[in-house]
Amino acid sequence: MGQESLEQWAGDDEDNTESGDAVSPERCLSVTVRGSWGHFRRIEGNVVKQTYRIIPRTTVAGLFAAVLGIERDGYYDLFAPDESAVAIEPVSEIRTINMPMNTLSTADGNLQSLNGRGKLSMKLPDPTTLRQQHNYEVLVDPAYRIDVWLSDEERYRELRETLEAGKSHYVPSLGLSEHLAEIEYHGEFEMEPGPSGDSVEVDSAVPDAVEDVVLEPGTRCQVEESPAFMTADSGGRTTAGFTAYTYNPDAGSLTVKNVEPSRVDGRTVVFV
Repeated sequence: MGQESLEQWAGDDEDNTESGDAVSPERCLSVTVRGSWGHFRRIEGNVVKQTYRIIPRTTVAGLFAAVLGIERDGYYDLFAPDESAVAIEPVSEIRTINMPMNTLSTADGNLQSLNGRGKLSMKLPDPTTLRQQHNYEVLVDPAYRIDVWLSDEERYRELRETLEAGKSHYVPSLGLSEHLAEIEYHGEFEMEPGPSGDSVEVDSAVPDAVEDVVLEPGTRCQVEESPAFMTADSGGRTTAGFTAYTYNPDAGSLTVKNVEPSRVDGRTVVFV
């Protein structure tokens, strides 16, 4: 999102300002999320359960929903296109290893009820069944700088205040629940128009710009497509859109043409 988008947000905000307390669409919240391990399961099937290298936008939405305490399937509209903006920057080298894990099936036929006759009941995997061993590809020491803007002013303020307090309603994780995450809040920053020119050096992963990356000697570049938006339906949830991220696995910058970058806290990023 470039200058035109920022000016549109600013114009929208002028109509809703209340005694200087309204959230300006020209500002965003910025955090770094990191952990010892991470696993963002790729949707295509494979014997090895592979992971996305860049935290998917849908996972970012779920992460902030956990901070806010929003229930599962209850936050998709909050992070819908035109209702939110997210920029993702890897801040450490992206490394993976394969890790064997013993798992129990969570299919309905393999669950047993606990306290089935009581007022409260829950289903758990049957601990007497044989474990299945799967190879998981996991990220080692993943860390991402994430910038986020929400059009919902009330939720934006709530997120800002919760992050400022160093709190979270639910325990944050990097994909799998056992991969606990630490969230470092950097603050609220202006979203200024980024540099212009035939090509721009971008610090974040760049969405939907595969053919516009300027390949340079010594700079590695990788591409992956991951879920970006979700919608709720009768079956639970459905992926409503994907984003193809181009990124530097060494956590460096990329030179890109035909992008609309923004400047946030002295960094050049691209929002989606």
